[in-house]
Amino acid sequence: MQQLPLEITRPPEPTLDNFIPGANAEALARVCALVQGGLGECVVYLWGGPGTGRSHLLRAAADAAGARGRPDELVTADDVERLDATGQQALFIAINAAREGGAVVLAAGNAPPAQLALRADLASRLGWGLVYQLHPLTDAHKATWLRADAAQRGLQLDDGVIDYLLTRLPRDLPSLATLLSRLDRYALARKRAITLPLVREFLQAPPQ
Repeated sequence: MQQLPLEITRPPEPTLDNFIPGANAEALARVCALVQGGLGECVVYLWGGPGTGRSHLLRAAADAAGARGRPDELVTADDVERLDATGQQALFIAINAAREGGAVVLAAGNAPPAQLALRADLASRLGWGLVYQLHPLTDAHKATWLRADAAQRGLQLDDGVIDYLLTRLPRDLPSLATLLSRLDRYALARKRAITLPLVREFLQAPPQ
């Protein structure tokens, strides 16, 4: 008889501490300084492809500002390439206000400012501050992240399991986090440790 898994483990919330920087250590340091009010720059723009951690950093920064009692001193704007006219105007005003001593701005998109399909004055202002390209993590960095995420769930993954997951599945972190959550529930229901045979069985089983 299978054990019905309870929702006792959840993926960790994105924080500045659990962001795996890889080649993005400088960008992470600047975001941390922006949140703490010690950057000396009022606008930071991050850009990169899917899975590079843009949304993680923006959500983590907003939460960190709130935890410091400064939620109104940071404006975040993710996926700026999707902003409609109203959203673009709001971000334009926020950047101008930041340069006049208002709340600092942390924005992110899928391309550098000059290549964004936004109104020209907004794209120009996004380039006025610090601009960082976020780079994808290497497999070694993703393996480190998988171990850390598993440990927060009370799980232990050996190198064989991690290598198997990274070579056969989508390797962006949101997909890996979702898969690890499902794998955790699958193992718990069967009262088995997460081993390579269990992972193979899990991947061949119908979606639940």
